[in-house]
Amino acid sequence: MKHLLLIAHCPSPNTTALKDAALSAIEKLSLENTRFEHIPPLETRPEDLLKADAVILGTTENLGYMSGAMKDFFDRCYYPVIEKKQGLPCAAYIRAGHDGTGTVRALQSITAGLKWRWVQEPLVLRGDFQPAFSDQVAELGAAIACALDDGII
Repeated sequence: MKHLLLIAHCPSPNTTALKDAALSAIEKLSLENTRFEHIPPLETRPEDLLKADAVILGTTENLGYMSGAMKDFFDRCYYPVIEKKQGLPCAAYIRAGHDGTGTVRALQSITAGLKWRWVQEPLVLRGDFQPAFSDQVAELGAAIACALDDGII
C-alpha cells in the first residue's frame, strides 16, 4: 500500500476549503493501492515523511515566502529525512495574495536540497480568493493520487 501525505497549512476558512477540496477529490477516487492523510505542518514529524511515497505541500504566501508553519516543518524534518527520502515525488499549491514567486523559489530551493522530485510545477493561486481555486487544488490532489496509485510517480 502506497501512502500520499498532504501537508497543508490552513490558517483561514479559504485555505481550509482548499485542503478539504484536495482530500475530497482523492477520497472520491476509491484508490486501490494508495491511502492518504492530511497532517498540518506544525504536527508533521520526520516519521510521517518517512512513511510517505509522495507529498503534496499546501502553503500560504507570507511576506513573499512560505508560511512560518511550513518553514517550521522543513526546519524540523529536513535533516532526519535528507538521506532517506531522496527522489520523493512532490507537488504544491500556494495561496498567494501577491505573485507567489518568492514562495515557489523557497519551496523549490528546500526540496532541491532534499533531492525531492517535482512531478508538477507548483500551483500558484494568485490574488483575491476565487471558488475556482478549490477546483484547481482538487484536480491537483486527484492527479497526484492517481499517478501514485497507478505507479506513474
